[in-house]
Amino acid sequence: MSIHDSVHDAGTAHGPDPEPDPEPLRGRAVKALKKRRDFTGHLLVYLMVNTFFVVIWLVTIAPDGFFWPVFPLVGWGIGVAMNAWDVYRPEEFSEDEIAAEMRRLDQHHR
Repeated sequence: MSIHDSVHDAGTAHGPDPEPDPEPLRGRAVKALKKRRDFTGHLLVYLMVNTFFVVIWLVTIAPDGFFWPVFPLVGWGIGVAMNAWDVYRPEEFSEDEIAAEMRRLDQHHR
């Protein structure tokens, strides 16, 4: 029996999966909605503050014209990107991902 067979059989050995308890599911849904709302606020503040920095730069352009707002744009932008990744990446692993990782671990274990 291969790992794939044991993973596949594990889900069917006890019959159909029971219905999920709605309370933990509700809690996860509320948490996901809060994370999205918080990300939207983070993105809005990022855009407003960095727009303000660019306007300051436009009004006070130095003789060399160095675009100094690049530093907060990139630095803070990395934080916004990581926040987006945290909010929008899948929380659960697919069965295919789990089976592939089990095969990889089994090959390295031998």
